[in-house]
Amino acid sequence: MLEELFFILGLVNNLFLIFIFLIREKRRAILHRIGPIYLLLAIPAVYGIFLVQQEQKAMQYTIFLGIFLAYLALEALYDFILKISFRQNWKLSTPYLCLYYAMNYGFVVMVWKTYLIGGIIMLALFIIQIIVNIATHSRKSKSKTIDK
Repeated sequence: MLEELFFILGLVNNLFLIFIFLIREKRRAILHRIGPIYLLLAIPAVYGIFLVQQEQKAMQYTIFLGIFLAYLALEALYDFILKISFRQNWKLSTPYLCLYYAMNYGFVVMVWKTYLIGGIIMLALFIIQIIVNIATHSRKSKSKTIDK
C-alpha cells in the first residue's frame, strides 16, 4: 500500500508542478487558486508516514516524506503566509531549492527501488518539470532584460 501511495503522490506532485510552471506567467488567477490546493498534498504525505510505521517499512520513506512535508511547509510559509518574493533572494531560495531537489530525488529513487517502470516515469516527469521550470523562468528574465 505504501509503495502505491508514494508513486501516486509523486505522480500528482510532478503533474501539479509542471502545470504550475506552465501557467505561472499567463494565468495568475488560476495559479492563486491552484497553489493552496497543491499544499493539500501534505495530507497523503502525513498518511504515508503513518503507513511506514504500520507496515514497518524502511525509514527512508519517512525521511523523504518528511523532506516533502518540509518543502510544502516552506512553500506555504514563503508564498501564502509571508507572501514574500523569495526567489530573488539567495538566502531564502537556497533552502527552498535544496528541499525541492531532495523531494524530487526521493520520489524518483524510492519509487524506482520497488517499481522500475514507475521510477522511470518519475524520472521522466522530473526531467520534464525541470525543462518547463527553466523555460518559463528564463522567458521572464529575458523579458525583464528587454524591458530595461
